[in-house]
Amino acid sequence: MKRIKKIFKIIGIIIGILVIALLAYLIYLYASYHRIEDNLPLEVESRVEQADAKLTTGKEYSALTYNIGFGAYTPEFSFFMDGGKSSWAKSKDSVLETVQGAGELVASYDPDFALIEEVDLDSTRSYHVNEYSILKDCMQNYDCVFAQNYDSAFLFYPFTQPHGSSKSGLALFSRYPVTDSLRRSFPVSTSFSKFFDLDRCYSISRVPVDNGKELVIFELHMSAYGNSDEIRGDQIQMLTADMKKEYDAGNYVLCGGDFNHDLKAAEDDSTERESWAYPFPRRELPDHFSFCIDQLSDEERASLWDSARNADMEYIPGETYTVTLDGFIVSDNIECLKYQNINTGYSYSDHDPVYVQFKLK
Repeated sequence: MKRIKKIFKIIGIIIGILVIALLAYLIYLYASYHRIEDNLPLEVESRVEQADAKLTTGKEYSALTYNIGFGAYTPEFSFFMDGGKSSWAKSKDSVLETVQGAGELVASYDPDFALIEEVDLDSTRSYHVNEYSILKDCMQNYDCVFAQNYDSAFLFYPFTQPHGSSKSGLALFSRYPVTDSLRRSFPVSTSFSKFFDLDRCYSISRVPVDNGKELVIFELHMSAYGNSDEIRGDQIQMLTADMKKEYDAGNYVLCGGDFNHDLKAAEDDSTERESWAYPFPRRELPDHFSFCIDQLSDEERASLWDSARNADMEYIPGETYTVTLDGFIVSDNIECLKYQNINTGYSYSDHDPVYVQFKLK
C-alpha cells in the first residue's frame, strides 16, 4: 500500500510540474505577444545609381512577386501547419542554397520591381539565416525596403521539433528610387490562432513618375491559417480603401504578393478545393481596379501554371494539390502587357514566381 501511495505521489508531482510548466508557457506566450506598430515608416536603402531617375508613361516596365517560403520548401519538404511533417528547413546549408537559388531566379528575369514575401531575418525554422542579405547580394543596384511581418515568441510546437521564434517579412526591390515607404498592419485574429498565423502586413512604397504622379506599390501577404470570413473581409476592406485613396489622388497603383486566395476561381465557382483556398471576392475591389489575371482570356487563365502547391506532402506532379495564390492588382491607368506564372516545379519554395510586364498610361 505504501508503495502504491508513493507511486501515485510521484505521478501527482510529475503532473503538477507539467501543469505549472504549461501555465508558465501560456503566460509567456501572451505576455510576449505584440503587434508591430501600424503606419510605421520604413527605411529605404538607396542603391540605385541614378538617384534622380523617374518612371515615364508609355515605357514598358516589369514586376515579379515571389513567396520564397523562408527558404525551407524544397520539392521534398512538407510543413506541419499544412498537415505535413517538418517545422524547420532540412538544414542551414539547404536554406542557404534555396534562398540563393530563389534570388538568382528573380535576378535572371531582371525585373524593375521585385516583391518577395516570407523572407526570414532571424528565425529558428531557418537556422537564423539572414535571407534578406542573400537577396540583396543577388539584387544589386536596387533600392531595398523591408517590412517586418512578425516577430513571434518561441512556439513550442510540434514537441518533436518546436517551430521556435520567427522574425520575417516582405522585401521590395526597385530599379527606380523609392522616395517613401510605410508599413500597414492588417487586421488579424485575436483568438489563440494568432500564435500560429502571426502578424500580417502590407507595405506602401512610392516611386516618382516624370508627370508629377507616383507609382504606388503595395506588397502584401494575407492571412493563411484559421482566418475567419470577418478577418478576410476586414483585410480586403482595409487594403482596397488604401488603394482607392491613392488612385483618387491621381497615382498609379500596383499591388502584388501572396493573396492566400484562389485567384483563378470565380466567386460562384463550385469546383471542389481545399477549405483554405477561398476565391477572392472581386466585388470588393473598388472601381478602376482589376487583377491582371482577369485581363486574360478564359483559356489563357486556365492554362496558367499554378503559383503554389499544398505543403501537406512532398511535391508529386499530378498528385499534389496546386492553386494560384499569387498575383497582381492594377489600377486602370496601368496596362498589363504580358502575364506569366513561372514554372520551376516549385524548386525553391512551395510557391513559384508571377511576372508581369506593364506600362503607365
